[in-house]
Amino acid sequence: MWRLLWTLLSEEVPNRRQKPDMAFYVVAVGRLKDSSVRDACMDYAARIGRHLKLRILEVKDSGRPDKQAAAAREEEGELLLKAIPQGALTVALTRAGFGEPSSSFAKRIGAWRDQSVDVAFVVGGAHGLAETILSRVDVKLSVSQMTLPHELARLVLLEQLYRACTILRGEPYHKGG
Repeated sequence: MWRLLWTLLSEEVPNRRQKPDMAFYVVAVGRLKDSSVRDACMDYAARIGRHLKLRILEVKDSGRPDKQAAAAREEEGELLLKAIPQGALTVALTRAGFGEPSSSFAKRIGAWRDQSVDVAFVVGGAHGLAETILSRVDVKLSVSQMTLPHELARLVLLEQLYRACTILRGEPYHKGG
C-alpha cells in the first residue's frame, strides 16, 4: 500500500506555484556527536540550501541504555511527533522502507517541490523509530537495506537530497544512472 501512496504523492500537479515558505525538513533524534559526520552534514545542508529551503529539527535523545530500547523508542517517538511540522508529508527512514535509485528519488523531490508540499524526513535515534511514528508516516523510505548508525543515515539522506538537487538542475555532480 505504501508503494501506491509513494507513487500517488510523487505525481505532478500542473499549474501550481511553489509557495514561498514550503520547506524540506529533517526531523532527527539527537545531536550529531561525531565532528566529521557533523561537518559533512553541515556542508551538505549548506549546499542544499542553495536549491531548496531546508530545516534541520533535532529532538533530545532519551539517553536510555540498550536494554531499555523499547522505552527509548517510545519516548523519542513522542518528541518526534511533536516536532514534525503540521501538514507536512512525512517520510520515515527505515530499513524496511522502499528504496530507489537516486534519479527516481530526484524526480520525487522535484514533484514535491513543484507541488509546494512540505516534506519532513524523520530519522530515529540509536534504537530506531517507534511504531507510533511508523504507523503515522505517509512514506517509508530506505537509504540502505543494511543497518546504519542513525548519524550516518542522516548524512546519507542529506547527500541524496543534494544529489537530487543537482540532478534536477542538470549539474555534473551526479555521475550515475
